[in-house]
Amino acid sequence: MATGDGESATAIEDLPADVLALVLRRLDGASLAALACACAAFRGLAADPDAWRALCLARWPSLRDVPSADHKGYRRLFADAFPFPAAAAAVPAPSASAAVPARRLPARLVSAVNLRHGGACIMSRVVETDAASEWFLGAPFRVDALVQEGLSAPAPITPADLSLSWVLIDPATGRAVNASSRRPVSVDRRWLTGETVVRFAVVLGGGVALDAAVTCDERFGHVREVSLCVEDGEGGGVSGRDGLAVVAAAMAGARQGRGGEAAARLRYEEFVKGRAARKERKARREGIVDLCCSSVGAAAFLGFLVMLTFR
Repeated sequence: MATGDGESATAIEDLPADVLALVLRRLDGASLAALACACAAFRGLAADPDAWRALCLARWPSLRDVPSADHKGYRRLFADAFPFPAAAAAVPAPSASAAVPARRLPARLVSAVNLRHGGACIMSRVVETDAASEWFLGAPFRVDALVQEGLSAPAPITPADLSLSWVLIDPATGRAVNASSRRPVSVDRRWLTGETVVRFAVVLGGGVALDAAVTCDERFGHVREVSLCVEDGEGGGVSGRDGLAVVAAAMAGARQGRGGEAAARLRYEEFVKGRAARKERKARREGIVDLCCSSVGAAAFLGFLVMLTFR
């Protein structure tokens, strides 16, 4: 490219491919994907498997311990696991998931879990779950990344500084889904026990939510439990079979664009408000039924007393 002084300037396309590859590895996923749309030369460089592998391992260090992580599939993994599942994704209601054939449900789930506090990684773990067992299918859906042994952070824990990344992977298909909001959507302090439950929930379609939670003691920096459950719109647990159907549909469904974390928090707040409203309506209906039953009982008793009086 010529300059005004007649000298030629170096364009970015003139840089050696290995130098460009090193530069591209410093980009985030969205920038790397956008660069691939610039021109054919960048498209080839942006498809470099090593660049996507470095990007995924930087964001999710626990993927180093995932045996099924394909060296050539990190770009697809990032496209699946980085965006949030779209709220309009076709997720079956728990009551309808019984009709889903068992062969279409994941037989094994791999969870890549990374917990950070103040930007520093304090837990990086891979959990493999046998999702085909009768015990898992019949019990409430739950995956524990940390239980019993717990862990201690180097400093007192501030819930607002916690971030949780929980990626669910189906090793049979290679599909994955982001199962946490990354930033807390709610903080519940239990004053009697001194524990704090920090929730990183993602609300899906069909009135269900992936509820990733961290139970910790803020004062002593002790993390007691890191778990993932599936909740319905009434706040109740969902069975393993129903939860698998929800996860499989979320893996195959659409993904949300930018602003995912803020939208995830807003969707959770709406989910909680809807759940509270449904509980209030249910309590009101039950109160009306109880009042009617009491009225009928009282009328019957008075009628019995009147009969005794006139005998």
